[in-house]
Amino acid sequence: MQHRQLGRSGLYLTDLTLGTMTFGETSGRGTPPEEAVRMIHHYLGLGGNHLDTANVYAGGRSEEIIGEAIKHRRVDVILATKANFPIGKDINDKGLSRHNILRTVEGSLRRLQTDYIDLLYMHAWDEVAPIDESLRAYDDLVRSGKVRYIGVSNFKAWQLMKALSVSEARGWERFVAAQYQ
Repeated sequence: MQHRQLGRSGLYLTDLTLGTMTFGETSGRGTPPEEAVRMIHHYLGLGGNHLDTANVYAGGRSEEIIGEAIKHRRVDVILATKANFPIGKDINDKGLSRHNILRTVEGSLRRLQTDYIDLLYMHAWDEVAPIDESLRAYDDLVRSGKVRYIGVSNFKAWQLMKALSVSEARGWERFVAAQYQ
């Protein structure tokens, strides 16, 4: 597989990313855990290095499957996950508030069986939490070593530009990736 530099970072990813949204889903289109593990191992065996997931995929089960599948190969994998959408029923278990971001990352680290996330996306714009609050939390996570790079998913152009201008003005970590459907 070919590798490409991720944005304005020094990180290299394979051209083909393994998306894991259906891993652990119990609906008709879901991927059973055993098959998901085989897919991950096959992908890594072909030279792939980038797994994409989110805290909400299969209610967190996708992250658990990945964590189990790569626990002995963590250094070979670039893990990307996301924060924003809820997997619980608590009023604060959603959005990009500092509270939810930190809680989401701790849960993802536990499920992924790792002490760091390579790339953490904001899964979507939050109409409630101030972008300053969200960006400060992401910056703090990078500075703490729990997250290495940050990105956005499903942002409109004006939302991305607003976030980038806040990061620039505050001297906070900048996004290196944008993921769109």
